[in-house]
Amino acid sequence: MAATPAPPQAPPKPTWDPRRPQPPFPWLRPTIRIRLTLLYGGMFLIAGILLLSIIYLLAAQAISTGNQPLFKIVSGTQIRVSSENCPAINTTSLPLSDFNDAIAHCVDQQRQEALDNLLSRSLLALLGLAVIAFAFGYAMAGRVLSPLGRITRTARQVAGSDLSRRIELDGPDDELKELADTFDDMLERLERAFTAQQRFVGNASHELRTPLAINRTLLEVHLSDPNAPVELQQLGKTLLATNERSEQLVEGLLLLARSDNQIVERKPVDLAEVATQAIDQVHAEAEAKGVIIRGERKPAVVQGNGVLLERIALNLVQNAVRYNVLEGGWVEVTTEIEHGQAVLTVTNTGPVVPAYEIDNLFEPFRRLRTERTGSDKGVGLGLSIVRSVARAHGGHIQARPREGGGLVMRVTLPL
Repeated sequence: MAATPAPPQAPPKPTWDPRRPQPPFPWLRPTIRIRLTLLYGGMFLIAGILLLSIIYLLAAQAISTGNQPLFKIVSGTQIRVSSENCPAINTTSLPLSDFNDAIAHCVDQQRQEALDNLLSRSLLALLGLAVIAFAFGYAMAGRVLSPLGRITRTARQVAGSDLSRRIELDGPDDELKELADTFDDMLERLERAFTAQQRFVGNASHELRTPLAINRTLLEVHLSDPNAPVELQQLGKTLLATNERSEQLVEGLLLLARSDNQIVERKPVDLAEVATQAIDQVHAEAEAKGVIIRGERKPAVVQGNGVLLERIALNLVQNAVRYNVLEGGWVEVTTEIEHGQAVLTVTNTGPVVPAYEIDNLFEPFRRLRTERTGSDKGVGLGLSIVRSVARAHGGHIQARPREGGGLVMRVTLPL
């Protein structure tokens, strides 16, 4: 593939974050710390309300003697009583029975005011203690759950392909330390497995590059012969171009394998140019089958590996051409930027595809029907490679049946 010229001001290289998008208000998430805080504070509130109710009832029972006053005047002629809280007994013109009733009412009123004062002050004290309890519970929950935070941070670093990270949690030998040690053991086994995989990739790369290099050398030697027929030279140039593209594809796939399904070295790549290159390669096959390729391809520059992105477009366009109708078929290839993402869409006519069979199309060595088993239509790896490459670039692919037959393949990649 020809080198893609860099734009005047290339966009910054994005860093793929395996974590899920953060909510707009992270502190509102129902985390374990928040739930433990609410549980601790709620239990404290329930216990405080029960304790306050018991104290209130006991206090009311202790100072209450029913409807009878604490004392009653039975006789007397010169008794004078003055009270600021009970102005009804300040007069001397009341009969003795009314005077005793006024005293009883005044005592009941003072008793009720005392209970109300006790209740209001207790509620204020309970509110203050509840705030302290929630704050204390939040702090203690954070301290208890700090090992889980450490485990989470290590897991995020590992998700970024840093398998050398370890938690190495110290402290008491409790359940959290057991979990951390188990996670460290798992990371160690994973690191050994990926190291072995990298060694295998290194050996396989040598085995794959060697025959391709030999083929290229032989073709170049034959092409250097001035006495070779024109037909042979044309065939040699075609085979040399095919061999060169195979070498680029092998390099790209090996780079993908070494990067643990992530693209480490990214460069600006225009999806429109990638799609055009793929169409050029499939144009002869499309003409032979009578399939028209159309569509508007707008510039959509992404950060990624050009060879692998071209493989996405090539596989989709090849499938769209090969699995088409016999007459009057067409393939529409479009590229655009939508909602801050680059989108490659390949739509084609073809046989009707049931919606429940869509997921099977992306499985390796799986075909939809028996009519797709022809040897000239590949080995069933095209869409699997497309999905893997899209994921390696932080994107995804969606497929849906087209009304009237055929498929709509939509690849979305971050800019």
